[in-house]
Amino acid sequence: MTASEELHLPRHVAIIMDGNNRFAKKNQMQKGDGHREGKNSLDPIVEHCRNKGIQALTVFAFSSENWNRPQYEVDLLMKLLEETIHEQLPRMEQFNIALQFIGDRSRLSPHLRELMLHAEQHTASFDSMTLTIAISYGGMWDIADTAKQIAQDVKAGILDVDQIDAALFNQRISLNNLPAVDLLIRTGGDYRLSNFLLWQAAYAELYFTETLWPEFSVKEFDRALDVFAGRERRFGKTSEQIHQEKIEN
Repeated sequence: MTASEELHLPRHVAIIMDGNNRFAKKNQMQKGDGHREGKNSLDPIVEHCRNKGIQALTVFAFSSENWNRPQYEVDLLMKLLEETIHEQLPRMEQFNIALQFIGDRSRLSPHLRELMLHAEQHTASFDSMTLTIAISYGGMWDIADTAKQIAQDVKAGILDVDQIDAALFNQRISLNNLPAVDLLIRTGGDYRLSNFLLWQAAYAELYFTETLWPEFSVKEFDRALDVFAGRERRFGKTSEQIHQEKIEN
């Protein structure tokens, strides 16, 4: 049993960082300022996760559907993502955190793709925690892309159809190097997953809050951890089976 399990902490937390535009409107700020404020909210959460001993944090920065937003907003978000990577690299070195990205990179600029690859390679050996930023990501794209990869291997004779199962998908899909998502947090007041980590969060506990992402604090993050600790995770078993396993262990 890991230290996080003993403390009833999730090993892997995912966050849908929603509410930036509403924060800007609420505070009579210029369009785009909400995204800038939201970018600044990430650092204390990352540092807090590391200090808590949480193994992985995955955040939804830009979805497949976000390409449909006004072009000025897309351009701003791409610029902020680039700034975030530059700002995070020294922090990753300081706290020994690996930085990685998931999503469809084909739609990103060559410069941003190169920057992402550099950040991943530079921090690959860091092992205190893994921060994953989802960019141009969608859960349905992820599953379809994994299926396509497997189909290509079957066509090439590398795999047999009978070898395809959930375990194989787990080995191929995004975040296959990390534990499954234990806790998924969504800020901003909406109660949906919005096509985020549909496979990886299949058994995640869900925490929804009205708090807008730029206002989401370490204190509320800890509240989500408390809620998680109070949940009974059965994975299809009965409560009696779970209690018996605890006694035996």
